[in-house]
Formats: sequence, structure tokens, C-alpha cells
Amino acid sequence: MFPRGRYLVALGRSWHPEEFTCSQCKAVLEEGGFFEERGSVYCTKCHDNRYAPNCAKCKKKITGEIMHALKMTYHVQCFMCAACKNPIRNQAFYMEEGEPYCERDYEKMFGTKCHGCDFKIDAGDRFLEALGYSWHDTCFVCALCQINLEGKTFYSKKDKPLCKGHAFAPV
Repeated sequence: MFPRGRYLVALGRSWHPEEFTCSQCKAVLEEGGFFEERGSVYCTKCHDNRYAPNCAKCKKKITGEIMHALKMTYHVQCFMCAACKNPIRNQAFYMEEGEPYCERDYEKMFGTKCHGCDFKIDAGDRFLEALGYSWHDTCFVCALCQINLEGKTFYSKKDKPLCKGHAFAPV
């Protein structure tokens, strides 16, 4: 049997407006939205107080947009790059000394560039340290003949590696 007068339909049933109330505070839920949780209905405020997770950084309840990272939950504004202070949202990020960094700032602050090609040396790349710089293993070559110098005797002139044959040639 259908109710007489004004009614609303929610959760697959028809309700008199005054009977559709928050399970906790008993406020009428005719306007303003509601949440269903474990068979009960709640107004937004009661639902947030009861079920909203706490932010891992500021410890306050998270209502609205949420950020999941590092097996924890944050307000979007609380999970930000330690350098530029912009929220990271769904972008790639790196952790350094317990702090998150956006990709751009991480590369700028902690990234290593190859002195030979000026591209970054990624994790897993083979590289070597020579003449006070980092080099991809394939970029450490004689400045004149381009022969690879990895593991070989080399000389330096004006911070440029040279093979034995070109060590005394003008650069």
C-alpha cells in the first residue's frame, strides 16, 4: 500500500518525509543527502563523525576528497610535495627521508644526471663515477674518438676523458 500525501522514495522504499530520519541524531533527511551504512541511514554530519577516516598527517576526520598513499589515508591538502607544497594527488611521487616529493622536485633536488649526455641516471641504469661526475657506462667515452673508457686507463683534460692515444692531443 502506498503512503498518502507527500512521500519520498529512498533505498527502494516509500517514506513519509518525517519518518526518513538519521539513525543517530534523528534529523529529517528529506533534504541535504544521506548515507546508508550497515543497514542504517545517517545525515552527512553523523556519518562523517562515525565512519570518516582520520588523516594520517593532521589526525582530523577526512570529509570530501581523500588521498590514499603509503597504505594510509590523507586529506588531499595534507599529502603534498615537501619542496613546492603542491598536493600530489594522483601524480607520481618519491619518498626521501620520510617526506614525499613530486617527480619534478625530486629530480631537481636528488636526481643524478649523466655528465656525458645530460639525461638522468635512472634506478637500474649502469653508471660509473669518474672525474667528479656520474656517467652512464655507455657515455664515458674519449672526447675525441668516442671509444668507451669504462674499466680502461684514461686521462683527463679540461674535465673531458681521453683515451691513452689522445691524452696529449689538443682538445
